Amino acid sequence: MDLESLFTLNKEQTIQGRYITLDHIEPILDRLNTKKQLQIIGKSVLGKSIYSYQIGSGPIKILLWSQMHGDESTTTKASFDCFNFFASDSTEAKLYLENFTILWIPMLNPDGATLYTRENANLVDLNRDSQDLSQPESKVLRSIFESFNPDFCFNLHDQRTIYSVGNTNMPATVSFLAPAYNQECEINPSRLKAINLIAGVNDILKKYIPGQIGRFDDSFNFNCVGDTFQYFGVPTILFEAGHFPNDYEREQTRKYLFFSLISAFKIINENDIVFNKIDEYLNISQNNPIFCDFLYKNIKIYYDGNEKIINFAAQYKEELIEEQICFNAYISQIENLESCFGHIEFDGNGATFMSATNTFPELDQKANFYLNNDIEFVNGLIKK
Repeated sequence: MDLESLFTLNKEQTIQGRYITLDHIEPILDRLNTKKQLQIIGKSVLGKSIYSYQIGSGPIKILLWSQMHGDESTTTKASFDCFNFFASDSTEAKLYLENFTILWIPMLNPDGATLYTRENANLVDLNRDSQDLSQPESKVLRSIFESFNPDFCFNLHDQRTIYSVGNTNMPATVSFLAPAYNQECEINPSRLKAINLIAGVNDILKKYIPGQIGRFDDSFNFNCVGDTFQYFGVPTILFEAGHFPNDYEREQTRKYLFFSLISAFKIINENDIVFNKIDEYLNISQNNPIFCDFLYKNIKIYYDGNEKIINFAAQYKEELIEEQICFNAYISQIENLESCFGHIEFDGNGATFMSATNTFPELDQKANFYLNNDIEFVNGLIKK
């Protein structure tokens, strides 16, 4: 299977970037709804529609949901690319739809998507609500889970730019997890299926992004949806879209999520998850939060009349301004950065720090400053 060509052919061109809302995806859903596969399955806190899209007629049932966290849109884009493939007339797509029944919730948290927040309109993290089921969106997902009775669940998310693969300077562009089903993190038959599937996807994906695939910590949290569904005996796989170098809009990451999803369907279709691949799964390096967006090294400061050489870091905050996501850099950490990496690094070689207000960096201030009064940094970057 030529994944590169498949992505090029099926990429949904009408959506891109980080800000994806219900208004963006409803026209695409209408276009895909050729056989009345689209349904409104509930309403959000603010009364926005929550949709499901079901295709295929096969015996293997797969449930996917995206944008449970409203500001995590990469997997939504990749899912549309994937469903464009399923809607094509290709022989392979038709074969999958003969073997699978696929139910997809493209945007579980439409209020959070509009507000560009992790939480819903009630400021509740839906991925910590799987026991209380206090929110209408949580109840919709649980109801669909119980009525559809899936054989596999794909839980689709984004992760922050802070994650590396292990202790390396490689960003975790795509990460996976077979969530635990109990406090002891034991492996039962359903979790083993999830583990084997991830190991198979990793074998394919590492040909494209070697060293950039991570594994999430599997500490058990019964309030998380993935852990709950795994407890219910359904193999559940967490897909996490992370950072690819210079790709803050996550269009490259989108492609590798598409590769991951198509590969997962292929492996399930070929029943290539019957062998024990625990060691292969555990050999995927665990995510480690040791990245920052900007790392400034060997910077001279004056503080309380003393001269000192320090390192400091800045991190983007994704701020919604007039329906655009603005990446605004703020000072996030000063010192204790010896084991950290920056997606962009600058060695000052002893150059002197100066900002509009001070002779040293301050936490949470905008990353606008000078070095030696002649190199100006604006929003974290050297001004050209």
